[in-house]
Amino acid sequence: MPTGPHASLLARWNALLTRCGSAADPAPYGEELLRRWSEPQRRYHTTAHLAAVLEQVDALAEHAADADTVRLAAWFHDAVHRPDRSENEERSAALAERALTEAGLDRRQVSETARLVRLTAGHDPAPGDRDGEVLCDADLAVLAGGPEAYAAYAAAVREEYGFVPEDAFRAGRAAVLRQLLGLPALYRTAAARDRWEERARHNLATELELLGD
Repeated sequence: MPTGPHASLLARWNALLTRCGSAADPAPYGEELLRRWSEPQRRYHTTAHLAAVLEQVDALAEHAADADTVRLAAWFHDAVHRPDRSENEERSAALAERALTEAGLDRRQVSETARLVRLTAGHDPAPGDRDGEVLCDADLAVLAGGPEAYAAYAAAVREEYGFVPEDAFRAGRAAVLRQLLGLPALYRTAAARDRWEERARHNLATELELLGD
């Protein structure tokens, strides 16, 4: 049984799945998700990231059309994370479809949760996709951290990809940063845009410069 922060996360999961109409005991599903989020290869995509995304979803919940579905997607969005593979979001979405169907949630909510998880591959929700906007903004909130927090985030990402040679990592990371900077807006909700856009773009541009790009 999880303790400390894990116990708090499990309690949040249990309450969420119950609110969403689960016909099954939610705890085993939550424990399996927490086991996944605690895998040893993770350095950034950990339970701390999960908790941070859930916190930001709560902060932006008024913008969402269905905040609890966004919360479900937050739980699953990096549930499958292998740094050496490129299909993590797709596999995470498939896991959500299997687990939530088994738990007895209605087909519409299962489908929408999986759709939202897939959106986090590119963080580019369509205009008016309020739930997608909230999830993507919550996931990218880390980009707007202060200098020390952002440096810790960047270092954790590098450690997670420690098996990648330095030159290859720099090239790949630079491509990710350019893709993010090329978005019309990093954040789609007004609250997140006002609070985070300028600082996040500064952080991304600074990291790109430090990579020598």
